[in-house]
Amino acid sequence: MRIGDIPLGDASPLVLIAGLNVIETEAGALAAARTIRDLAEAHGFPLVFKASVDKANRSHLGSYRGPGFDEGLRVLARVKGELGLPLITDVHEPGQAKATSEIVDCLQIPAFLCRQTDLLMACAATGLPVNIKKGQFMAPRDMRHAVAKVLSGGASGVFVTERGTTFGHNDLVVDFRGLVEMRGFAPVCFDATHSVQQPGAGETASHGDRSLVAPLARAAVALGIDALFVEAHPHPDEAPCDGPSQIDFAALDALLREVRALDRAMRRGA
Repeated sequence: MRIGDIPLGDASPLVLIAGLNVIETEAGALAAARTIRDLAEAHGFPLVFKASVDKANRSHLGSYRGPGFDEGLRVLARVKGELGLPLITDVHEPGQAKATSEIVDCLQIPAFLCRQTDLLMACAATGLPVNIKKGQFMAPRDMRHAVAKVLSGGASGVFVTERGTTFGHNDLVVDFRGLVEMRGFAPVCFDATHSVQQPGAGETASHGDRSLVAPLARAAVALGIDALFVEAHPHPDEAPCDGPSQIDFAALDALLREVRALDRAMRRGA
């Protein structure tokens, strides 16, 4: 499968899916896209830029959701027009799929919605590739049913993203056996930032532990994945959404250096 011109899976080069948790400003989105593009080029990664336009699953009613659907798509269109990067963003409702598909190169199904057949089929019907984030409540092998829905609905490709499994209250754990299992029926991406999230652990928001982003990413790359998903922010502690789980651009630079070396070593060994 391909996202834009970038091949993903089937022994293709490791793809970096990176960007913002959510668009805050147009200028900020453009600046982040340029910085992450430069880092990806420096470390030899094909890049798909990610940014959400409307986070419909915030913990608290007053939490920042984004600029809104229409304005967010307009910003993404400008990012694509100025920088030429392939784009991915999430879709929360079936009615959003077609309009989103006219701007981006891949549609993303949020983890909480990975079993919603109408949403999966609407995204598949656009003909774009689809990224299904594995629900925090889902067994890895059960994601094969979501994959089958999307493939039957006309998508040009599908991959699955691991982002942790519910572990008691307000915590997630990554069972790396699941990456191996899911890679048996679809290309697999590892979301290194949402996997360190502590859902609902803040007073009105989720918390997280960004110190674990790099170790988990290294483990996933060493095990074998097709894409690595990372959210970064110029000032994570000031981010309006999921700041504790995000890393800054200097940390992203260091992480990409590490996983590039690991990926090369693994491919030489293979």
